[in-house]
This record gives sequence, structure tokens and C-alpha cells, in this order.
Amino acid sequence: MDNLKTSFGKRKVTAALKTSLVQEVFTNVAEKYDGMNDFMSLGAHRLWKKELIDLMNIQLTDTIIDVGSGTGDLIDLILNKKKINSIYSIDLNDEMLQYGKKRFKNKNVHFVKANAEKLPFKNNFFDKYIVSFCLRNVTDIKKALNEALRILKPGGTFYCLEFSSPKSSLINSIYKSYKKNIIPWIGKKIAENEEAYQYLQESIDQFPSQEELLSNLTQIGFYRTKYLNMFNGIVSVHIGYKI
Repeated sequence: MDNLKTSFGKRKVTAALKTSLVQEVFTNVAEKYDGMNDFMSLGAHRLWKKELIDLMNIQLTDTIIDVGSGTGDLIDLILNKKKINSIYSIDLNDEMLQYGKKRFKNKNVHFVKANAEKLPFKNNFFDKYIVSFCLRNVTDIKKALNEALRILKPGGTFYCLEFSSPKSSLINSIYKSYKKNIIPWIGKKIAENEEAYQYLQESIDQFPSQEELLSNLTQIGFYRTKYLNMFNGIVSVHIGYKI
């Protein structure tokens, strides 16, 4: 697998190289990551994440995994909403994990450095699996989805919040222009890292459409799969259940 070519933005690289390149991107932007997300989405990413948490019907007894947790904004929303049994913050990036550890010091959050394609947990361990604006950065998405199914308990639920494909041709045209021209410009002027934000823009374009991702979930073995569009499909939430 390591010698097979995969996409890093528009570039074709080996799987192993993609993993290291993605981690380099997030190491470089970690310090400004939350502020840049606010700036680029005009704060809308916070609304999308809040809506995701509202959809999850979190229970006190839940054990939850947040894969690609980053700076932990989803975990913060969860902890502010309801006290739960246990939550795990998973990331492959040391800088992001350190940020989260400082943010949630003295709270019941477990921090684990791990790749979404190979998670160090036993089968049937989690009630809910969340991946938010991270799946498009995973080298082998199908491997990650198989891991999600493996570690979920029977009756457990998978949630993916990710950029997707707008349904309106007009909105899609505006969105494409924004991704191509504005996001790299913001990266250059505000974050002083045009290359990183060029990759982030390209990674959105490379990600499967709503229907493609839905098909992948079904083929892997999730049941009652569905997706919910937000902002006309600029982002979507995919949901699947393990039986």
C-alpha cells in the first residue's frame, strides 16, 4: 500500500508520503487553526459543529471517540452540553494533541496519538464515532471507515461532518471560486502559509461527493446510512449505524 499513489491535493504521492505531508501541514497551522477556521467560514463552522452535536442524542453512559480531534472544539461542545461516561481525543499530530491537553486539563478526556486507519482499541468499544473536517485528510478513507465500524459497539453510530458538494449550480460556482482564489489568499495574508491552505482547498475538491461517501459506508457494512446537507451541501453530515 505504501508504494501506491494517492492524492495530496492535486499531487500524486505515495501513501506514506501523504501521511507525513498532511501532518506537516497541520503542524504548521496548529497555532492559528481555530482563528483561521473562524475567518474563512465567517464563524459558520461553529454552527455546523453545534448542529452535529445536537443530532447525536448524546447519553450519559456514552463512550465517544473524536477522530482527528485537532484543537478539541467538538469535545468542548460535547462537554458543555452533557456530562458523559468517557471521551477520547484522537489525532496523529503532536501539536494538536498538546493544544487539546492544555485546553481540557483536569477533565475526563483521554488523548491518544493514532492514525484513523489503525486505531489502538478493541472491537465493539465505542457508542459513537465522530470525524469532523478530517476524513478528507486520511490517506486511505476506506481503511478508516472499516476501523470505525470495527470499534463501534453493535447499535453504535458513525458521524462524519465534512465539506461536500453544493446542490445549487450557482452556489457551487461561487464556492469553487472562493476555494480556488480566496482560501489560498487568506492563507498567505493571514496565516502566512499559502501552501498549507492551497492544500486544504485542493483536499476539499478531491473528497468524495455525498452519494459516493454514502455508498462507501453501505459497502463497508454500515446500516440505515444517510446524509444531511447544510448550507446547500457546502458541508454535509453522514450517519451510519452498526448492527
